[in-house]
Amino acid sequence: MAGKPRVLILTPDFPPASGGIQLVVHRLAATMSRLDPLVVAPGGEEAAGFDSHSSVPVRRVPQVALDHRGTVARLNLDSLLAARDFRPDCVLSAHVVTSPSAALLRRRFNIPVAQYLHGSEVGARPRLSAFAVRHADVTIAVSRHTCDLARRVGASDDALRRIPPGVDLPERHPQPRAADPTIITVARLAEAYKGHDTIIRALPLVRARIPKVVWIAIGAGPRRRQLERLAEIYGVRDTVHFLGEVTDDERDQWLERAHVFTMPSRLPAKGLGGEGFGIVYLEASWHELPVVAGNAGGAVDAVDDGQTGILVNATDSVAVADALIRLLVDRDLARKLGRRGAARAREFGWSVIAGRVEDVLLSMIGR
Repeated sequence: MAGKPRVLILTPDFPPASGGIQLVVHRLAATMSRLDPLVVAPGGEEAAGFDSHSSVPVRRVPQVALDHRGTVARLNLDSLLAARDFRPDCVLSAHVVTSPSAALLRRRFNIPVAQYLHGSEVGARPRLSAFAVRHADVTIAVSRHTCDLARRVGASDDALRRIPPGVDLPERHPQPRAADPTIITVARLAEAYKGHDTIIRALPLVRARIPKVVWIAIGAGPRRRQLERLAEIYGVRDTVHFLGEVTDDERDQWLERAHVFTMPSRLPAKGLGGEGFGIVYLEASWHELPVVAGNAGGAVDAVDDGQTGILVNATDSVAVADALIRLLVDRDLARKLGRRGAARAREFGWSVIAGRVEDVLLSMIGR
């Protein structure tokens, strides 16, 4: 790696913790070929084991027990120390909570900074997001929706770069679809905007037309009990299967067996946050699944309406049910959308996306 420009990547979200941002940051760092990265991220019980099998150089920051703010403060402080030792040519702040240290490095050492914006953090922390974009040379937004959010907190068009997340394209092991018509959702049961409740409200209509329909919900979170109760209220508890967290292999097997993927994400109140992009839509497409998604937020970039899936009003359970029924009944249409989706997913491979991010960072260094 000698001679390559160096990029210091600051993030509160990194494996072995799970989640979309964790995946984005890890894959970016692992796939970079023209820059020498160093990631600064929180540690944890399983971090050492993960790092021993990872090719990504990581400087771990001790977590402050039961104190997220304390961990973030420690992360910002240690980022300054890491920069002193690493001497980066640029900084990539992967979340707005690391923008304070990124801004300080930019001011004191004249190091250019790129700030990532994903989506929901802008609604959760609008003032910090405004600070982040104001003190960055470039803001990388993952979708048109996130670009709009960035503008709302002060980002200029000249400093905005829209680069979607990439998608893992694992080797597929095709197998017959399940005997019963199967709908699948992969999402944490934590944020209401993901639309699990809308799916449950749609299921009675779907089952009236397709009695043997099954819904597989993969993902864990605090809303599981509430959603199970909602399924009981709507009389579809026997149709719903909450599997919790599963391994990547198990998830991929379910994606191969299912017939339709759905995650009707909607915008939270005031339109701030929501689905920044929706990597999971492309992951489903890679397995040749047609997709039913909400026509808001980042999903409109992830799903090509009428070509790889169907976009609907995510607050309308009847519209969600109609789209699901259509794809479960019309198998020819479902296959066409699935095949187009798999072809489109290749355009979002990590080697392509990481290359675009490197172009932005190298351009900053060049200036």
